Amino acid sequence: MKHDEGTLKTSAGASLYYQSWQPFDRPRAVLLIAHGLAEHSGRYQHFARFFVDRGYAVYALDHSGHGRSDGDRCHIGRFSQFTDGVGLLLEKVHEEVPETLVFLVGHSMGGLIATHFLIEHQSEFAGCILSGAAVQPAVEVPALQGLTVRLCSKFLPKLRLLQLDASEISRDPEVVDRYRNDPLVFTGKVTARLLEQLFSAMSALEEKLAAIELPMLILHGSADGLALPEGSRMLHEKTGSRDKKLIIYEGLYHEIFNEPEQEDVMTDIADWLAPRLVSSAHG
Repeated sequence: MKHDEGTLKTSAGASLYYQSWQPFDRPRAVLLIAHGLAEHSGRYQHFARFFVDRGYAVYALDHSGHGRSDGDRCHIGRFSQFTDGVGLLLEKVHEEVPETLVFLVGHSMGGLIATHFLIEHQSEFAGCILSGAAVQPAVEVPALQGLTVRLCSKFLPKLRLLQLDASEISRDPEVVDRYRNDPLVFTGKVTARLLEQLFSAMSALEEKLAAIELPMLILHGSADGLALPEGSRMLHEKTGSRDKKLIIYEGLYHEIFNEPEQEDVMTDIADWLAPRLVSSAHG
């Protein structure tokens, strides 16, 4: 397995870290990963190894304000900074492995980012895989609380408001322990501006989903306490694709790639990908 890393420059001059894992032969296809809130691309190394062993290349970036990328931790000025970063990585993929099918993979907040990116750029992908997509608030946000978030976003954008509960990511205590002790994972509170931008992106999404028509594999753990499985059910119902599949894994927590059943989950993805490589090649 070949491993490369580098930086991408945004239009504002910020650096975004990315890395890739590739087989030594020409890859069957590329999986482009958009990671979740507060984490980073390095947490997908085992996912990358699984798919490189099966002939795929895997690319992932650290979103703005995450991991090794520039920016205040878990803060964003506008949601489009996330989608712009995915666009820069896609350009890098086209440059390094031209004329190769690309599948977009989005986990949690990365699922929200990926879905928004698809609405404008789906023609550049052969399909999309979503894991625990955070496309609806994990709890119903009271009107007054929503107003408070919007006001803080406007007047105190860097005020720290919400912290993720690490115990909800996986039933494997070793995964939780590594997460809590990973220096590249942000374990503090996210800012008011980021929170408001996420809520706005969620509320704007549903009416746009009918425009997505490419193959979709939507995966979620039934016991996910950080992103509601109902969000994935909504994605499955509302997307315009005729080729779409929803799998709800009974009892699994939020990070289905880091659960004890991770091998089964990744095998389901590999089984879904294989026939779509053939059909896309003949399409």
